[in-house]
Amino acid sequence: MEKPIPANSVCTHVGIIMDGNGRWAAKRGLVRTQGHLEGLKTAKRIVKAASVLGIKYLTLYAFSTENWKRAAEEVSFIMTLVKQYLRSEFEFSKKNKFRVRHTGDMAGLPPDIQKELTDSIAGTAGFDGMQVILAINYGGRDEIARSAQRFLEKQNQCSGSPNFHISEKDIHANLDNPDIPDPDLIIRTAGEYRTSNFLLWQSAYSELYISDKMWPDWEKEDLEAALAAFQKRDRRYGGVPSDKPWINT
Repeated sequence: MEKPIPANSVCTHVGIIMDGNGRWAAKRGLVRTQGHLEGLKTAKRIVKAASVLGIKYLTLYAFSTENWKRAAEEVSFIMTLVKQYLRSEFEFSKKNKFRVRHTGDMAGLPPDIQKELTDSIAGTAGFDGMQVILAINYGGRDEIARSAQRFLEKQNQCSGSPNFHISEKDIHANLDNPDIPDPDLIIRTAGEYRTSNFLLWQSAYSELYISDKMWPDWEKEDLEAALAAFQKRDRRYGGVPSDKPWINT
C-alpha cells in the first residue's frame, strides 16, 4: 500500500540549480555556449511547467558570484542570454501574470543587464501569478553578508548607540526577498551532490532532489517526478514523528 502523502507536503517554493549545460555540450562535441543556449530553452519550458503544476515561487540559479571566474567569452555569452531571456519572456510573463524578481548583487551586474532586470521587475510588480526569482550574480554567503550590512546601516541611521547584536530575525528581515517563503524543495541537475552556495540561509530545512539528467534534457515530466518524490518526504524540521516520540533523530 502506498504511504499516505503527509499533510505538510505541499510544495510552494521550488529552487533549481540548473547544472550541466557545459557537459551536455561537450558530450555532443559542441562548444559550451551551445549548452547554455539549450539551457535557456529548458528554463523557459520549466517555468511554464511549474506554473501549470501550481508552484507559487520558482527560484532559478542562473549565474553565481563564482561564475565570474569562467572565461570572459563564456561569461559574456551568458549575460547576453540573460538579457535575451528577460526581453523575450517579458510578454509571456505579462500574459500569465508572472511576477519577475531578482536575488543577488544587482550592483555587480553590467548596466544593460541591470536595466533589463529593473524593467522586468517593475513591469510585473503588480501581478499575482507565479513568482519567478532569478538568482543572478548570486551567492548565499554574499547575501547573508549583505543582509548583515543592511542591518548595521539601519542601526547607524538610528539615534543612540548602534545595536551590534544581530538575531536570526534581523538577518531574515534584511535578505534580498524576505517576504518569499523558504524553498520547500531544491532540485539539482547533472548528478552533483552539493548546493554550491545557493540559498544557504533559506534552505536550512529544504528537501533536496538530485537528478542525473543534464539541465538541457529536462522536461515537464522530470519536474513532476521531483514533486512526486517530495510528496513522499516526511518533513520534521528537527522534530521526531508524533507517533514515535521516544526516537532520537
